[in-house]
This record gives sequence, C-alpha cells and structure tokens, in this order.
Amino acid sequence: MPRILITGAAGFLGSHLCDFYLNKGYSVIGIDNLITGDLRNLNELVKNKEFQFINHDVSASVAIEGNLDFILHFASPASPIDYLKVPIQTLKVGSFGVYNCLELACRKKARMLIASTSEVYGDPKVHPQSEDYWGNVNPVGPRSVYDEAKRFQESMTMAYRNFYKLETRIARIFNTYGPRMRLNDGRVLPAFLGQALRGENITVFGDGSQTRSFCFVDDLIQGIDLLLNSDYPYPVNLGNPDEITIKKFAEEIIILTGSKNEIIYLPLPTDDPVQRRPNISIAKKILGWEPKVSRQVGLVKTYEAFMSLPKELLYDNQHRQFSDFKIEF
Repeated sequence: MPRILITGAAGFLGSHLCDFYLNKGYSVIGIDNLITGDLRNLNELVKNKEFQFINHDVSASVAIEGNLDFILHFASPASPIDYLKVPIQTLKVGSFGVYNCLELACRKKARMLIASTSEVYGDPKVHPQSEDYWGNVNPVGPRSVYDEAKRFQESMTMAYRNFYKLETRIARIFNTYGPRMRLNDGRVLPAFLGQALRGENITVFGDGSQTRSFCFVDDLIQGIDLLLNSDYPYPVNLGNPDEITIKKFAEEIIILTGSKNEIIYLPLPTDDPVQRRPNISIAKKILGWEPKVSRQVGLVKTYEAFMSLPKELLYDNQHRQFSDFKIEF
C-alpha cells in the first residue's frame, strides 16, 4: 500500500487530494495548521483507518515515522484575502515549509510534488501563459508575499532535484473551483456565489474586462495524479483554457442562481492580473491530460454544494479555528 503525505490537507485542494488517494488505496497522512483549512472538509475521512491527521505547521518542522512514497506540498494560504491577512506565514510556508518537506523527502527517498500557481506569471505580458514565460511579478507589491513564495518554492524544488537528484514535480495551478471552497475566501467564484445566495449585489473589480480561466477540481486532481506519476520534472500548467471575462462570468452566476440583484463595479486591486489563460500543450503531450468538465456543469455542482451548506455559514465572515471543532482522530 503506497503511503502519501499531503500538507494543507484540510484545505480546498488538500482535502480533495486526501479523498482521491484514499479511494485509490493509499495510506494518507494529512497535515494542516488550520490557518485557512477547515476540519469540516475531513469529517468523513477521519472514519477511514488508512487516514491520519496531524495538526501542525510545516514551516516549523516535519517529522513522520515510517516509510513515505510520496509528498504533496499544498500548504499555503491561496487567496488574496488570506495571504494579505497572514503575509509572514505565507512567505514562511513557501520557504521554510517547502525546505522542511524537501528534507523529509530526501530522508524518506520519497517523490515530492509542489503546488505552484499561475501567480508566478504575475500580470502577464504574454497570453496565453506557457511554462517558458518568466512572468511579470512586482516583488514588493501587496500580492508579492504569495507570488514570490511560490517562485522561491519552485527554485528550491529544482535545486534539490539538481543537487540531490531528488524526484520532484511542479504543478502550476490555474484558477480552480468546486465544492469545499470557502464562501468568504475572497476568490471570484465563491465571492459571486456567496453574494448571490445572500441576495446581495455582485461586486466586480475594475470594468470586468479582465479574464480568468476556471478549472473544475475533479479535472485538476486527475492532472496532479498524472503529473505525480510521470517522469517530467519541470513546471506543468494545470488549468482550463476556456477563458471568460469577469463581467461575463458575473452574468453567468446571476443566471445560474436566479439572482435579482445587480452587478456593481469597484476599483481594481493593486497588481490584479488583467489576463489569465493557461497554455496546456505540455500537459496534453506529456500527461495526456486536458479538462473534461465544462464550466456550465462544474458551476452547477459547485452551486449545489454551496446550497447544502448550513445557512449560518453564508453570513459567517470569520474563519473558525481548530478549537471550534471537536473531532476524534
């Protein structure tokens, strides 16, 4: 039975990865310090005897007993509202955190995959973005704590591969959505759905002409697994190239939810990317991967998941901490 460690296990992507690998027959260890993770995402998993959860900050250290075959480093705040609240922790998990995981991978002779991001391209001057584009990142701007942490993480990972011959993989993840996103995490899709569900106006930043490309979480998880089990050590874009303007996306949300409210426009945040669309030719060629779930289908699944949440969560803007939950491991 393969044994895999997943950091950021209580988060949106981390919890879906835990599900996936448990269903695949792996023994899964999940680590999360719950700064942005949510134990509700693991409620069903803790019943599985092959799942172990550790409440711990990987920026401090990582020690795991026994063998490990794989490490997936997904620990990090991943939306502006989060990493602007905890900028130092964001930088630490992308530096000390990845270092600690890489050291553990060396000790265990485990293959390691890191979750990088399309944010390494910054506000891109090349469109669509391919892996050979070096990016346009403001190193001292408000978003730099996330962007530069991820860029450093990639550099550190390649250094360990080149110097120690460690088996490493790098996933550059574009906008991903699906069930278990936090309604208050600040990203555009849960923000729009949350506003529609609360009967509020939909707030678009700028004039809405900026673009994003949304990938459903099930497609992304498949891509991550294919990359993990490939022999390709360099960065790979994983995302859906189906590009849409934010204004058009807001209109889609209004139609989906039947909202009677209006779209209102607010100033564009500093360094907000104007364009986002992945070139996935490497993923197609190397992994044989491309998204299969259309945005229309994925949005319905996500909306249904949000509709099933307890009503109080729609109005809860404070992230609940570990001590708020009682759960047995």
